[in-house]
Amino acid sequence: MIKIVGIDPGLAATGIGIVWGSPTSIAGYAHGTIRTPKTDRTAHRLEQIHEKLSKVLRQETPDLMIVEDIFSLGKYPKSSILLGKVAGVVLLAGAQAGIQALEVQVRAVKQVLTGNGNASKEQVETAVRRHLNLEKPLRPLHVSDALALAIIGLFRFQTLKMPGGGVEAGEF
Repeated sequence: MIKIVGIDPGLAATGIGIVWGSPTSIAGYAHGTIRTPKTDRTAHRLEQIHEKLSKVLRQETPDLMIVEDIFSLGKYPKSSILLGKVAGVVLLAGAQAGIQALEVQVRAVKQVLTGNGNASKEQVETAVRRHLNLEKPLRPLHVSDALALAIIGLFRFQTLKMPGGGVEAGEF
């Protein structure tokens, strides 16, 4: 059985989605969110994300970690910098746990799951629920984004893994 963890990095809320099964079917899933208080210093918030994610990775021992690649919004450059810091902490936690990681652009995730690289977060959430056979909406949307990453990782696992333990770089 293959286990994939998907991570949607965020300073206030980092979404975690875990799916397990085979490249053709999902046997189970789990999800959660790491939240950090806005009143804490950035360094302390990053430390909290690292510690909590490291604990999850040790407990779950996934085969692969798929992380949403950071993108830049021209109007909000500071947000992009903060997201980059969170992504760095996420990648570090994976490396320390010995888990291979692949960063995937959000447009690629949307394209694979919905057929539209410009799909809304709600459309992605609906697609995730369809794959997991869920009726109730997944909230917060960070969770559905993380599960979307994990689902794609599971279904594409054989093409992402390379002989010798490496992970293929690039987009799906």
